[in-house]
Amino acid sequence: MVINLVVATKNPGKIREIRALLEGLGYRILSLEDFPQFPPVEERGETFLENALEKARAAARYTGEMALADDSGLEVEALGGAPGVRSARFGGQGLTDADRNRLLLEKLRGVPMEERKARFRCVMALVTPGGEEYVVEGTCEGYIAMEPLGDHGFGYDPVFYLPRYGKTMAQLPPEEKNRISHRAKALAGIREVLERLARR
Repeated sequence: MVINLVVATKNPGKIREIRALLEGLGYRILSLEDFPQFPPVEERGETFLENALEKARAAARYTGEMALADDSGLEVEALGGAPGVRSARFGGQGLTDADRNRLLLEKLRGVPMEERKARFRCVMALVTPGGEEYVVEGTCEGYIAMEPLGDHGFGYDPVFYLPRYGKTMAQLPPEEKNRISHRAKALAGIREVLERLARR
């Protein structure tokens, strides 16, 4: 029996990553594109956890299926942890990823590399139609580069520099990113939960 899993996003990049990382579990992975009438969920939470749970609960309620949602973002130490939960809305509505990256680099103008420490954080929430809730977190440590580099990935990937690789996240091939990213780490935990649920 195929179990449906609704990923509470319309972001094609995120869906691609999640499909690749949950392959082979036997779940049919749907997105909110499959539910065009789904009303938008406003992210009002002050933490990644609150937002992820709110989205997963709303999707499970609306679709009657198991739902997975994540809230993730970039935390830059020199900016006091900003943009944080507002990563997707950093600088206001209507900006592109490239606009946000430019704004971030502008705010860090003159800050030396060793003080540009940052982390990607991802909190994933899985909610079953019966109301069970599971939460997993993953982080990836790095620095903010001096300029955007690379064509892979999305969001802040072009400015997130990984000293261990000498590259930004956007310069890594997708399969490499899918091994080390904050979302990959959170999804590894969710994968274990989904395996357990499938056995039930």
